[in-house]
Amino acid sequence: MRVVITGATGFIGSALCKTLHKDYEVIALSRDASRAAKSVGEIAKVIEWDGRTTGSWLQHANGAFAIINLAGENVASGRWNETRKAGILHSRTDSVRAVIEAIKQTDKKPAVVIQASAIGFYGPRQDEQLDEDSIPGKGFLANVCRDVESRAEEIERLGVRCAVIRTGVVLGRDGGAFVKLVKPFQFYLGGHLGSGKQWFSWIHLDDEVAAIKYLLENEHLKGAFNLTAPEPVTMKEFCKILGKVLHRPSWLNVPAFAARLAFGEMANEMLLSGQKVLPKRLLNTKFNFKYTNVKQALLDITS
Repeated sequence: MRVVITGATGFIGSALCKTLHKDYEVIALSRDASRAAKSVGEIAKVIEWDGRTTGSWLQHANGAFAIINLAGENVASGRWNETRKAGILHSRTDSVRAVIEAIKQTDKKPAVVIQASAIGFYGPRQDEQLDEDSIPGKGFLANVCRDVESRAEEIERLGVRCAVIRTGVVLGRDGGAFVKLVKPFQFYLGGHLGSGKQWFSWIHLDDEVAAIKYLLENEHLKGAFNLTAPEPVTMKEFCKILGKVLHRPSWLNVPAFAARLAFGEMANEMLLSGQKVLPKRLLNTKFNFKYTNVKQALLDITS
């Protein structure tokens, strides 16, 4: 069976390719086919794609078992301005639109589409406990996620099962948020931003990939799913545990105003606020998390 993956060379996408190629024919879509071939070329067939149209990959979507849409610019790769925010939004909505168009043009539709979203859907919510039944929040990221998810609803109307994954902060070796989080600790400058009371809803990369595969293969599962570990922590607690695991102090507190000066709007939405998100729907399906607490996850990553 064939699985088409957009965003296949990203932190999550490349790990997913490595897992799925054991059981599936994997088609990896990338804006830069030559770069993608170096990272996933041995385990997937790489197709160049502009991120907006069906183009040459339509033939691979036809008769595919699944399309997994992970495409989207990294929201944390730089300070937000209007141009960057437009890129973050359109990189996601354009890819959803292309997936929908591909489904419409295929003779044999895929059985399932997995569509990436994020826990940013809930917006900054302080100590409120959130699950898939919680209403969307406010702010730029919440608006982006809501726009993506509303567009993805058309997939179901086309008769294709769709699971939307609202992913938290993914922790894993050699990439993702962990590389940025650990760097200050390596120079004995570890600590939290702002009050440290903001919630940090995380998931180990292994569980992220396992959850996507689980949703892929269980045909009764559709709708939104939070991909976060069952035990969120505050940022202060996370930094304290990370320091202990690394045998480094966690003493430096970067004031909120300094974070705002450095990162602007992104600081308010991503660094100084958070969401306490629980994976209620996954837990109700009896999905088995390998890493349920953050110390366990960090020990694995740093070992």
